Amino acid sequence: MSLAFTLIGILALIVLISIVRLNTFLAFLAVTVGVGLALGLPALTIVDSIQKGIGGTLGSITAIIALGAMLGKLVAQSGAAERIAFKLMELVGTSNARWAFMLTGFIVGLPLFYSVGFMLLTPVVITVAYRYKLPALYIGLPMLASLSVTQGYLPPHPAPLAILKQFNASMGTTLFYGIIIAIPAILISGALFGSTLKKYKNLPNPAFIAPEMNHDKMPSTTTSFLTLLFPLILIGTSAVVTPFLTGSWLKETLLFIGEPIISMFLAVILASFTLGLRQGKSMPEVTNLLTDAIKDVAMLFLIFGGAGAFKQVLTDGGVSQSIADMMEHSTLHPYVLGWGMAALIRICVGSSTVSGITTAGFVAPLLISTGVDPNLMVLSIGAGSMMFSHVNDTGFWLFREYFQISMTDTLKTWSIMETLVSVTGLAGVMVLHWLLS
Repeated sequence: MSLAFTLIGILALIVLISIVRLNTFLAFLAVTVGVGLALGLPALTIVDSIQKGIGGTLGSITAIIALGAMLGKLVAQSGAAERIAFKLMELVGTSNARWAFMLTGFIVGLPLFYSVGFMLLTPVVITVAYRYKLPALYIGLPMLASLSVTQGYLPPHPAPLAILKQFNASMGTTLFYGIIIAIPAILISGALFGSTLKKYKNLPNPAFIAPEMNHDKMPSTTTSFLTLLFPLILIGTSAVVTPFLTGSWLKETLLFIGEPIISMFLAVILASFTLGLRQGKSMPEVTNLLTDAIKDVAMLFLIFGGAGAFKQVLTDGGVSQSIADMMEHSTLHPYVLGWGMAALIRICVGSSTVSGITTAGFVAPLLISTGVDPNLMVLSIGAGSMMFSHVNDTGFWLFREYFQISMTDTLKTWSIMETLVSVTGLAGVMVLHWLLS
C-alpha cells in the first residue's frame, strides 16, 4: 500500500501543478502532508520530516546553486559567455555545437557535481542558442546527458563513491568500466535522442542570455575560459594531487579548496574582479548583478525544499524499505535486481543518492552469495538511480526553470533523457558482464 500511496501522491502533484496551476511549493506541501498521513505517520512526525527534508536538501545545494547563479550572471552579463560561445562556434561551427557541448559536459562532469556543472555551462548554452538562432534544447540536452551520466555512474560522485566503498570495489576498475559504459549511454541519451528535439523553439530564461556588445568590450578569450573553468581547475587539482600527499598543510589546503562550495566561492570572487571591476564596473554594480542572480533562482529554492520534504516523508514512511523488501527475494539477475530496486526507489523518492545508497545496503549480501563483480554492481545500481527523473527531483525543476518549458515538455525531454541514461547503463553493464565472463 505504501507504494500505491506514493504513486497516487506523485500523480496528485502533477495534477496540482500542471492542471490546477497551484504554486509548486504549495503543491509539494499539500501532497507531502497527504501522503504522510496516508502512510500512517503521526501529524507531528510529518512536520518534523518536512523540516528535516527542507533543511537537508537546501543545506546541501543552496550555496552551490546561489554561487553558480552569481558566476553565471557575471559570465553572461560581462560578455564572457558570448566570447566563449563565439570561440566555440569558430572552432567547431554551428552545425557541431551540440557535439562540442556534449564533450564539454563529460569533461566538466568528471570532477564537478551535477549542479555545479549545470550552473557553469547552461548560461553558455543559452547564449549560444540565442546568438546563433539554434534550438536551446537541441544543443543543450547532449551536455546535460553527459553531466547526468558522470553523476550517476562514475566515482568520485557521492552515490557511486558511497556504493563503491560499501562493496569494497576498485576505484580505478569501476571508473574504467564506467567510462566504457558512459560513452554509448551519452551517445544514445544525448546525441541520438537530442537530435529529435529541434522542434522545441522556446526561448530559455532571458536572465541568462548575455547582452549583445562589441567584441572589443568583452573579456579576452583566455580570461573568459579561465574564469568559467576556475572551479573545475581547483577541484581537478585537488582530486589529482591530494592522493600523492600525506598529512601536510598543502594536502589540507588542496582538500579545502577542492570542496565545491569553496571552489565556487573563490570563482565568484575571481569573476567579480576579472569580469566586473576589470571590465570597468563599479563594486556597487557588481553587487547588484550578484543580487539579481539570487532573485533569478529564488523560487527554485522553495521548489527544491518542497521536493526535499516530499522525499523525506517517503523515506520516513518506509517507502524505500518496502521496495527493497519487495524485491529482496527476486529471481532476477543480480545486476538487473540492483538496477530495478534503485530505479523504483528513485522514481518514488526522487533522490538518486538516496536510491543508490539504500539499494546498496540490500544488495551487498548478493555480492558474496552470487560472486558477481562488485565494480559492475556499482555501475548497475548507479544506472538505476538515474531512472525517470520527474516532479520529485530537484534536477527536473532546475532544467525546467532554465529552459522555460512546460511540465509536459519537461517530461517528454528531460525525463526521457534520464530514462535512456538509466536503461543504456544497465545494457552496458550486461554487455560487459557477458564479455568478461
